[in-house]
Amino acid sequence: MSRFKKEQKKGTPRISTASLPDIIFMLLFFFMVTTVLRETQLFVQTRLPSATEIQQLERRSLVSHIYIGPPFDTQRYGSEPRIQLQDQFASVDEIPSFIAAEREATAEAERPLMTTDLKVDSDTKMGIVTDVKQELRQVNALRINYSTVRGEVPERGRR
Repeated sequence: MSRFKKEQKKGTPRISTASLPDIIFMLLFFFMVTTVLRETQLFVQTRLPSATEIQQLERRSLVSHIYIGPPFDTQRYGSEPRIQLQDQFASVDEIPSFIAAEREATAEAERPLMTTDLKVDSDTKMGIVTDVKQELRQVNALRINYSTVRGEVPERGRR
C-alpha cells in the first residue's frame, strides 16, 4: 500500500545572498570615489599671484605647505598677514619644529626630495616671506616652491 502525504505548507523562500558581495563592493567603490579628503582648513586668504611659466609638482606627498596672508576673521585676528602651518596660526619661530615634524613623517630616503610650498597672498609684503625663508634656511629646507595660478602677469602700475 502506498501512502499519500499531505502537502505541507511551504514557508517563504530564502533570499539569495549570492549578489551581496557585489553590492557591498559597489557601495564601497562609490564612497571611495565620492569622498573628499580634507587637507587643511584655511584661516588666511591666499589669492595667489598669476604667472605664465609654471610647473606642477610631481610628488605631492613630499610637499609641506606654509600659508601666508591676511586672516579671514579680521575682527578676531586683525588684518596683518599671518602664517598658517597645517590647521593653526603660527609664528616664524615655530617653522623649524614644523619642518622637523614633516621630515620625521617622511621616509629617510625621500627627505632630500622634500619641498616647502609657500602659498602667499598676492598683496602680502615680502618682509614676512623673507623671515620665513630665513627660518627655512636655518633648518636646511632649501627646496622652496611659490604657488601661483596660470594667467597673464599684470604690468606694473596697472593693478
